[in-house]
Amino acid sequence: MATELEAAEAAGHAADAVGMPQLDFSTYPNQIFWLVVTLFAIYFVLSRIALPRIGAVLAERQGTISNDIAVAEELKLQAQEAERAYEKALADARAEAQRIVAEAKAEIKADLDAATAKADAEIAARSAEAEAQIAEIRAGALESVTEVARTTAVDVVAAMGFRADAGTIEAAVDSKLKG
Repeated sequence: MATELEAAEAAGHAADAVGMPQLDFSTYPNQIFWLVVTLFAIYFVLSRIALPRIGAVLAERQGTISNDIAVAEELKLQAQEAERAYEKALADARAEAQRIVAEAKAEIKADLDAATAKADAEIAARSAEAEAQIAEIRAGALESVTEVARTTAVDVVAAMGFRADAGTIEAAVDSKLKG
């Protein structure tokens, strides 16, 4: 009996010796059938479940990207408009500042001209007063010089031992003063 058992084991090993069942030509039709069924099942799952979900996600992303681009373009236009408004406001402010500066300069110049005219008038009035005082002082000095000259002439003539009348001394002093 042991020999029969050994013979059966040897026959079983001979069947195993054929190799891998995937390479056994007798099982190819069965393997091809299950390959087709498996591929059809994978195709069905991918086409009906996975690919529509992936397509929806891609479409949603594309829509989000398109909306974001549109919003960005709108914001860019608003920023450009705001920049133009800022530049216009800045230019208007500069023009207003220049106008205010010009008005201030004109007011200062007018005030300066008025003050200069007033100072010139005061200087002219004081000069006229000073010239009148100088003329008065000259007239007083000329009278004093004339009086001193007459007195000195009388004293000199008397010191020489002569006597001169007042009319002669006056005529002599007047002729010397006139030149």
